[in-house]
Amino acid sequence: MAREYSGLQMHHQLEAKRKRLTWILGVSALCILFYVLGAWQTTPSSQYDVYTRVGCDNNSATPDSNGSNQSLTNLDFASHHQVALDSSKTISQFPPCDMAYSEYTPCQDKVRGRKFDRDMMKYRERHCPTKQEMLLCLIPAPPKYKTPFKWPQSRDYAWYDNIPHKELSIEKAVQNWIQVEGDRFRFPGGGTMFPRGADAYIDDIGELIPLTDGNIRTAVDTGCGVASFGAYLLKRNILTMSFAPRDTHEAQVQFALERGVPAMIGIIGSMRLPYPARAFDLAHCSRCLIPWQNNEGLYLMELDRILRPGGYWILSGPPINWKKYWRGWERTKEDLKQEQDAIENVARRLCWKKVTENNDLAIWQKPINHVGCVKEVMCKSEDPDTAWYRSLEACITPVPQVLSSDEVAGGELLKWPERAFSVPPRLSRGSVPGLGVDRFIEDNEQWKDKIAHYNRIIAPLRSGRYRNIMDMNAYLGGFAAAVAKYPVWVMNVIPAHIDYDTLGVIYERGLIGTYQDWCEAFSTYPRTYDLIHASGLFTLYQHRCDITYILLEMDRILRPEGSVIFRDTVELLVKIKSITDGMRWKSHIVDHESGPFNPEKILVAVKTYWTGEATKRKPK
Repeated sequence: MAREYSGLQMHHQLEAKRKRLTWILGVSALCILFYVLGAWQTTPSSQYDVYTRVGCDNNSATPDSNGSNQSLTNLDFASHHQVALDSSKTISQFPPCDMAYSEYTPCQDKVRGRKFDRDMMKYRERHCPTKQEMLLCLIPAPPKYKTPFKWPQSRDYAWYDNIPHKELSIEKAVQNWIQVEGDRFRFPGGGTMFPRGADAYIDDIGELIPLTDGNIRTAVDTGCGVASFGAYLLKRNILTMSFAPRDTHEAQVQFALERGVPAMIGIIGSMRLPYPARAFDLAHCSRCLIPWQNNEGLYLMELDRILRPGGYWILSGPPINWKKYWRGWERTKEDLKQEQDAIENVARRLCWKKVTENNDLAIWQKPINHVGCVKEVMCKSEDPDTAWYRSLEACITPVPQVLSSDEVAGGELLKWPERAFSVPPRLSRGSVPGLGVDRFIEDNEQWKDKIAHYNRIIAPLRSGRYRNIMDMNAYLGGFAAAVAKYPVWVMNVIPAHIDYDTLGVIYERGLIGTYQDWCEAFSTYPRTYDLIHASGLFTLYQHRCDITYILLEMDRILRPEGSVIFRDTVELLVKIKSITDGMRWKSHIVDHESGPFNPEKILVAVKTYWTGEATKRKPK
């Protein structure tokens, strides 16, 4: 009996173990099944229109580029995450500003500018409102605002209702800057010194210096008008930063951006231009009315600072070819000769070489290094890249030291387009503390995945929906480099006072950009960008200034139906969304491109279409 009992007990023990094992395996299988289902449900969405993505129907599935079905999950963190930020009192809905503010440029306001000295054009420099003067309302579009023409048609046409100013078409009628044709403007490509058009003018320059071999990639056009020079350089793969002040030539920079051409409001006055040293391969002035010879050559010295070693300066208009034009310019021969002699003298002090003077064109070239240049007039400042609210200095900005007279100071750059992804000399030489070659290579690889993800969560970048793009915190310029193959251009912004200055790196990649403190307004007109990218920006600024005003500034410069991509922590994105919900934006949070387990998330937003109503009221 004992043996039978022992055998029976062993049988029951084996049966119990088998049941426990079956139960464990069953629970494990269920856990794995639910995990797979959960991961599948939070997979990023596929390519479909951004308006569908920010609308009500967030559960519709569509095939991705690989043919698989994915659905976009609208992530909701609002009830679980709170963070204290520097922001204004909660406003559920921001009201529209008066229509008189439709073209408001906060830091280039004409009324405020009149309070400042006219010496050295100080009254046309940046003068931003105090916090008490800043607007807590939305800048309205004109009543009949239309979506701008797509590139490349936009180079030649713009809707009259978007920029209802006929002044330039009358004032510059003979010079063919701009013409009114029914409900639109047409840009024939003319200019003060190129009556045959910018294309023919650039061809003339191309006969004198090489423009199409890839060595010249970045250019700056001072006093750009409607930026026809920059517009036609684009077909030669030259990217131009065009700038002009907000002056009597009403809305010239606004016209440039409406055309899809890079431009900023700016002026050479008493402050450095907001660009790093050794940024541009070419500088251009076509009757830009800048007194280059004044103030001991101060303005040419600033141009020398931002011009790359070996770069060119092109000058047309007074005083060049004064023997032919002196009567038309209503100036004396003696006056014009004296001006040109003074410019030539400053150029010699800068060690520039005069390449040619041919008819209406004069071209100088900056030396590739400062071997043999006069040392007594060199600037003593340690950082030539510092340019945000930095006063001009009557001295020559030194270039990096070289070992021989035939070495390019700062390092020689590859031709475009190889330049975009090659390691910039500033990084290979260790000029940016904390950033090296490995980080640059890693960043380029990361942007391949990021752009693929963006093409799924917004309208594809190749679609033509976007032309003017701004990267508010550009870092190494990886975003701009990755989208260079699309019909877009990117204004790369490096926030002022940041720990690392990478704007010089961005220019060495053949891209363009500027410095900016986002506690202030950007130097542009309203409704000038189609897509804004803000990665880590609010982490940087959350304790520096009121983020509500940064978001209102983004709304000011964003076109109706334009898009914004925020990348940041969930806590910050929830706060941003709570503010933009009151700005007539539609938005939602989606996962990082690496999947749902990355703590960084993405907020995709679209500014809805709305316009102001016609009114005769004026701003106070």
